Amino acid sequence: MTFECRQYCGACCIAPSIMTSIPGMPAGKPAGVRCIHLNKDYRCDLFGKPERPLLCENFQAEADLCGANREQALALIHLLEQATVS
Repeated sequence: MTFECRQYCGACCIAPSIMTSIPGMPAGKPAGVRCIHLNKDYRCDLFGKPERPLLCENFQAEADLCGANREQALALIHLLEQATVS
């Protein structure tokens, strides 16, 4: 069974840090900061483009990571961020 991204979520574009350069964000993106490529519909404007960071390209939405709603997704991804970056 495939888990699909929730509309108007964007947690994966806010909660994690991105340590590599992103167009317009040459130093990457700190955890908890909205990526400048997250559009008004909470979709990535770099989706499918070669300049999209590998972290983003490899991210797969999963029920255990995305929870039941946007707030849970932000909290769960934040916890994962803390566990892997510390």
